[in-house]
This record gives sequence, structure tokens and C-alpha cells, in this order.
Amino acid sequence: MSEFNHERPMIMHIDLNSCFATVEQQARPLLRGKPIAIVNRATEQTAIVTASYEAKAVGVKVGMKFREAKALCPGLLAIESDPPKYRYVYHRLLDIMREYSAHVTMKSIDEGIIDFSQASPEIQARDLVEVGYEIKQRLKDEIGVWMRCNIGIATNRFLAKTAAGLHKPDGLDVITPANLREILADMKLTDLTGIASQNKKRLNSVGIYTPLEFLNASPVTLQRMVFKSVVGKWWYDRLRGWEVDDVDYDVKRVGRQYVLERFDLSHDEILSRLHHLCESVGGRLRSQKKSARGVSVYVKSRTAGYWHSSTLSTLPFYSNQTIYQLARCIFERAPGEIRELGIHVYHLEPLIDERLSLFQDQPARERAMTEAIDDINTRYGDRMIHSAHTLDSGHYVKQKIPFGSTRYL
Repeated sequence: MSEFNHERPMIMHIDLNSCFATVEQQARPLLRGKPIAIVNRATEQTAIVTASYEAKAVGVKVGMKFREAKALCPGLLAIESDPPKYRYVYHRLLDIMREYSAHVTMKSIDEGIIDFSQASPEIQARDLVEVGYEIKQRLKDEIGVWMRCNIGIATNRFLAKTAAGLHKPDGLDVITPANLREILADMKLTDLTGIASQNKKRLNSVGIYTPLEFLNASPVTLQRMVFKSVVGKWWYDRLRGWEVDDVDYDVKRVGRQYVLERFDLSHDEILSRLHHLCESVGGRLRSQKKSARGVSVYVKSRTAGYWHSSTLSTLPFYSNQTIYQLARCIFERAPGEIRELGIHVYHLEPLIDERLSLFQDQPARERAMTEAIDDINTRYGDRMIHSAHTLDSGHYVKQKIPFGSTRYL
């Protein structure tokens, strides 16, 4: 597969521009045209989740502390994240995309892919650039006038995403073998998705410093000298428009973490926040129709640094209470002066009715009660039913915005 893919470009990548900031500006018109930063907690030391284009224009970046960003942009407004708004927009975008093809994949809460190879003949007969502009207009008509997106079209997911990033905000570009070299000539290696500092070093070690040199490299060089695995062949094909990324990976672990809002919390207050995290992890685990056999807890201490420990059970479990009981036993061995804690469950397997749970003699009763609670929380909102021990923690341990995965949406 050494030649370029000259088939018709049928992959469309849609990227909502500065999604969370734009959604807030759409929902609150007084914020439009103003520099805003979305944060998970309204403090000076909180990190910026995303920023509006007005803020980005003066150097505000994702991950920057709000205090530092405020120095760059004195008029910067901090807006606490509101995940239900973003989930609503995610589902509206997904509904629109599904009207064009049966093969739609959401890569994150603000990025999606339409594979038109499985669209109806009527849709395939249309100019996909025209379809792209139609989707842009539908975002404005069906979600709000302030909504914008970048769209890229190519023969594979990698080049479609590359095309979507060429002219932000609100661009639409197509990459084909005819313009690929011209486009790569204006880019840096780290502009390519998947090429961060480590892969850049690998490429530089064999004299590859630009995307064009990357494109011109032989498959032998990439496979044997740069990546030293089949990954090199994947990159060779990926750059030429062949699809190598249409792969779904099964979930391997489910977790959550939390930075404590204060350093003087009592032991029981910290436990209530751990319990809250366990309930969240349990809900996510069951939403994937999985049970687990392992629990791992980590803490970051002001004096002892990073600490973690795990336990592995012989029987699977899935209930919030079981996860919390196991996590608490681990947590009691953690060092003091905790500033951050986290939990994840692992060794996942399908949730099967016949399997016994770890702490129950009546698995059917436990399963029925757990399912009833999940059904109520799904219908009426997160944490409509939860442990009384976590009653006060909900004000602090808020649901984070899911960036990299849409499994729990």
C-alpha cells in the first residue's frame, strides 16, 4: 500500500470551535465577543479548561492558571463549567450527524466523524463540501446562532482531522493527494495529531524535521529505525490517506480523581469525597455493562508525595458500596496531609447475572436494587439517589467535563 489513496474523500471530521466557551456564549449573550475562560472551580489557582477565541487571541491557553491568564488579559472572565449544557450540545450534534450516515463516531464531546461510505445513495451523490456547509448552518439553526465548527474532509480520519485544523475558527477544508504536499509544507511536525515531543525526537534522530520529510520517508525507515514496530507502517499509510484508525478499543479501567478544595478537611470529610468518587465510578462501570475485580486508590500528599495501592478480588463486583468498602480499606493506609485523591477499578469483565458478588449472599437482590437506583438517576438526574455519607460532597466534587471519551455520555 505504497501509493496515495486516490479514492473520493468520504470522511468528514467536525470540530466544535472552543466548544465549552462557545456554548456559554451561546447560552449567555452578554458573554459574546468577550474573553472568557471555562474553569472547573472558581479560584485564582484553577486551571483553564478552555478559552474563547477572544481570550486565545491575547495568549490565553488551555491548562494555564487563571491568575496567569488574568495577567495577560485583565478583562478575562472565569466561567464555571456546566457539563449538562455541553452534553446537550453533544447530543444535538450527534443527532444532526446521524441524519447523513449510519457510520458516525464521536471522538470526544466536541469532535465527531461521519463516514459517508455507509451513507444512502442520495447523500453520497451530493457534494460533501456542500453537505459540510449545510451542517454548519444547521448548528446555527438548531442549536444557536453563535455555534461554529471546523470541518475537514479527506480519505481517512487522520487527514480529515488535519484538514479541520487548518483554518480555525469556522473553516472547511478538503485534503486530497493533489494538495497534500502543499498543506504539509506549511506545517510543523508537532502540528500533526499524534506527533508530540517524544515522537518528534524519534523522527529527528533519523533526520526527519518536517512533515514533508516525514511523508517522503520509506516504510522501512519508519518501521525499523523510527518507531521500531508496525506503528511505522501505520504512519506511512496514514500520511497517504489510507485508513488505519477506524478501531474501537474496549474500556480497560474506569476512574475518577479529585483535588481537595481545602487542606484542612477532616478524615471523615475526605472519606465522603472518596465515597462520592466511588459512586461515580460505579455508575460509569455499570453503564458499560461491566463488573470489576480490582480497585486502586492513589493520593498526593503535601509531605509524602505520590502514594498508591491496589487490591484484587477473586470475585467480580459492581455495586457502589462494594467499591467504596474496598477503596476505604486501601485509603486507610495512605499518608496524611492529602491534597488529591483518586480511584479506578480494573480487571473488567462483562456484567453477568449468574456471577456472585463479593460481599452479598443475594446477588439478584443487589443487582435489582442497583439497577433501580441507576434507572432513577438516569431519568431524573445524576445523584438523585446517593449515599447519605456523600450528602455534603456534591457541592465540591462536581462532574468534570469528559474530554477524551464519550463512553459515559
